[in-house]
Amino acid sequence: MSDVTPAAERRPLLRMSGVRKTYDTGAVKVEALRGIDLAVYPGDYVAIMGPSGSGKSTLMHIIGCLDVPSEGSYLLDGAEVAQLDETELAQIRNRRVGFVFQQFNLLASMTALRNVELPLVYAGVGKAERRRRATEALQRVGLGNRLDHRPGELSGGQQQRVSVARALVTEPTLILADEPTGNLDSVSTRDVLTLLDELHDAGRTIVLITHEADVAAHAAIRWRIDDGLLSETDLPPAASGPEEGGRHGLG
Repeated sequence: MSDVTPAAERRPLLRMSGVRKTYDTGAVKVEALRGIDLAVYPGDYVAIMGPSGSGKSTLMHIIGCLDVPSEGSYLLDGAEVAQLDETELAQIRNRRVGFVFQQFNLLASMTALRNVELPLVYAGVGKAERRRRATEALQRVGLGNRLDHRPGELSGGQQQRVSVARALVTEPTLILADEPTGNLDSVSTRDVLTLLDELHDAGRTIVLITHEADVAAHAAIRWRIDDGLLSETDLPPAASGPEEGGRHGLG
């Protein structure tokens, strides 16, 4: 049976209320975020688009618990992030958030399988179980025949698929993709965006940070950030894909 509970009656996976972030450089104070209100519900696919210097990287760091707000409230899965200590924040980053970065962040000396296993090593998962889960994650992104290949033996698109598999392996509640196509050619970009579309169709919650309108168009819910403030943006849906443009906005 499909979930037809109205969004207003469901608990957001993440909710920001009046979030501000100020950096004190000594001579001046820089207000990177100036009062962000944002709710993301389970199953949402949200894009946050903005140019360099808009505050989108700061917002990504706070969403991913890599930083905390200077002011305001940020609830992730019901937990007030600003009240968590470093150990608790590290646990959230390892278990609840799956990161996909522009630079892939793969270890060159390790195989694809070992790279995907790493979050499970940090989580204390046993060798046999983490090997099974890492293999399944790589198969899920179409790299079941590349388990023993190192990053240097893979194309850029394949390396990004490895990073997506690594993001998935802990079964996180949120996938946070920061400019995931920034280093890819057009073919690899299309492949990675198709993979994110498929993950969303399977029920994954995705927040995508990008400066490219055509990438943001793949998301069902689209925001723009400028000068530390969020506003809704009126982008047309992505032109390809069987269901694009017909997804519900749970927010």
